[in-house]
Amino acid sequence: MSAGPYERHVFVCLNERDPDHPRGCCAASGSRDIHARLKELSKERGLRHSVRVNKAGCLDTCERGPSIVVYPENVWYGGVTLGDVEEIVESHLVNGLPVERLRV
Repeated sequence: MSAGPYERHVFVCLNERDPDHPRGCCAASGSRDIHARLKELSKERGLRHSVRVNKAGCLDTCERGPSIVVYPENVWYGGVTLGDVEEIVESHLVNGLPVERLRV
């Protein structure tokens, strides 16, 4: 069986909840911009054919959001900001080294 066309899949939580929900949500914390920037930088770095950046529903780590998970390594990131995206792309997606300070 083929492993598929991509080496890695990056899932970015875009879940939305009511503003008064006690767990919050990643969308309200900027995950849409994070997703867009991940796609943009992946394309700029020539990763379009090896890395797939996907939108995801709730990853159930709302209190630590915005949340991202990278497979097949099963690396979970939390509290990601737009400013962290370049480091995730360069360190993890290009060089294979997870960003330890963002792991949950």
